[in-house]
Amino acid sequence: MRFQEVAGGLPAMTRWRKSTYSAENGCVEVGPSVAAVGVRDTKLGAVSPVLVFPRPAWSEFTVSLR
Repeated sequence: MRFQEVAGGLPAMTRWRKSTYSAENGCVEVGPSVAAVGVRDTKLGAVSPVLVFPRPAWSEFTVSLR
């Protein structure tokens, strides 16, 4: 099965997840795919603009947070 893609190469059926540390009034969601990771605003959900990062850049970013 081939998935429809949104801008940046994320599949249209990307599974978005929100951190358990997020506040009730919103935060960001992360949607990983094979080659990229998308980030969007929780409050806007499916209509939120998506920032797309290549996997290596996302890994470097998350390592720098530790």
